[in-house]
Amino acid sequence: MRDECDARENNNGRGRMPATEYSSNANRMGTSAPADSQITERPDPDSPEGRKTLRRAIAASAIGNATEWYDYGVYAATTTYLTHAFFPGHLGTIGTMLGFAVSFILRPLGGLVWGPIGDRVGRKAVLATTILLISLATALIGVLPTYAVAGVWAPILLIALRVVQGFSTGGEYGGAATFMAEYAPDKRRGKYGSFLEFGTLTGFVMGTAIVLFMELGLSDHSMETWGWRIPFLLALPLGLIGLYLRSQMEDTPVFTEVEAGKEIVGSAWSRFVDLMKNYWRPILIMFGMVVALNVANYTLLAYLPTYLQNNIGLTATTGSVVILIGELVMMALIPIFGAWSDRTGRKPMWWASLIGLFIFALPLFWLMGQGFGRAIVGFVVLGLLYIPQLSTISATFPAMFPTQVRYAGFAISYNVATAAFGGTAPLINDAVTSNSGWDLFPAAYMMAACVVGMVALKFLTETAGVSIRGTETPGEETSDGAVDQQGQNRAGAGAA
Repeated sequence: MRDECDARENNNGRGRMPATEYSSNANRMGTSAPADSQITERPDPDSPEGRKTLRRAIAASAIGNATEWYDYGVYAATTTYLTHAFFPGHLGTIGTMLGFAVSFILRPLGGLVWGPIGDRVGRKAVLATTILLISLATALIGVLPTYAVAGVWAPILLIALRVVQGFSTGGEYGGAATFMAEYAPDKRRGKYGSFLEFGTLTGFVMGTAIVLFMELGLSDHSMETWGWRIPFLLALPLGLIGLYLRSQMEDTPVFTEVEAGKEIVGSAWSRFVDLMKNYWRPILIMFGMVVALNVANYTLLAYLPTYLQNNIGLTATTGSVVILIGELVMMALIPIFGAWSDRTGRKPMWWASLIGLFIFALPLFWLMGQGFGRAIVGFVVLGLLYIPQLSTISATFPAMFPTQVRYAGFAISYNVATAAFGGTAPLINDAVTSNSGWDLFPAAYMMAACVVGMVALKFLTETAGVSIRGTETPGEETSDGAVDQQGQNRAGAGAA
């Protein structure tokens, strides 16, 4: 079926660059740049220096994601306190969920702005800016006046800071995933890329754990009046550490190679036009996969603390314990599943996850409603079913686009889908369960998203072990009709 689609598309939207735009370099397929070019060497994972460089790249990528998800973890764990402080009244929880969802409004715009810039000037400069903006906006939430002090301006300021976070995140996540994928050896991209999502859960666990420990150490009154502010303030030093780590890294070897070969021409706007004109097919495939990924993601990680309290009847503390245990199990397994995908491929991992969640989401959500112990079991199993998707994001999505549009392609497709479906998942789940009384709706919503993901996955090209260097889409046919086998042919250049 894919061959028929390719034939009909006749190179329009297949994920290949037009020959006229890169006429002198269209057939390079990632070949060596001129000898006098300054290119960052790809690290050799089998050498001590190479392993050191890879560890630094992992840390630089993951800490930004950790900062982003630290904010989500804190926001989710402090929902009841934020409701009391900023949204008093009978619509309080809906207001807090709206504050979560509104941060996603500018994520697509952030992707539109930061992505093409990252493809034009490099990944490093954009990532340094986004992590600083995210950490500053998160910390400022910790010093906002409450509704009792500032009236309606309090929730307005909160939402404004959430919008800043969303705009910055629009460039952060796609850039960090691209940065890690372009540093990682091709045949180990799943293993090394999985640490970006390890950073995701690390940040979320940190946020949840800090709030939990403060709840255990402070009275309810202290948490409601000032204790909830402390976790938000801690985002600033976390972001500054990430900024330092990123400033110590060179830009990725894959980007500098293409840049040195003068294969990136024109403005950031021309990168965007090139992407929309010639790479709409991978954009649509990725969009469908992200719908499944992030409806599950934000339902399980962002909405569930509220769900466990409001729908299951757990306390804030016991609900946090459930989330914390599940997240720790997921953290332990992410690198294992990432490395596993290097051997089995990305598509089998995704098929297993999507089918598993579709079959077991309803019974597992029912199980969580049977009490504290069973809530732990239900959440842990849901996490196990979700991990094959989460652990392979950085290995799967960046490899869908060639170097010159990779950052923008990832950032735009990912953030539009996330804003439309992922970020709104907590709000939709809370509104439907509150108004209908059907506590299993979040499971049904995840199941519907899995169907969308399975349709998209059918058209995904497998790229495990394939090189992502050069200006051709990894895994697609080359300009001479041959299948791209860079992952096997470039081992001598550090691809393996």
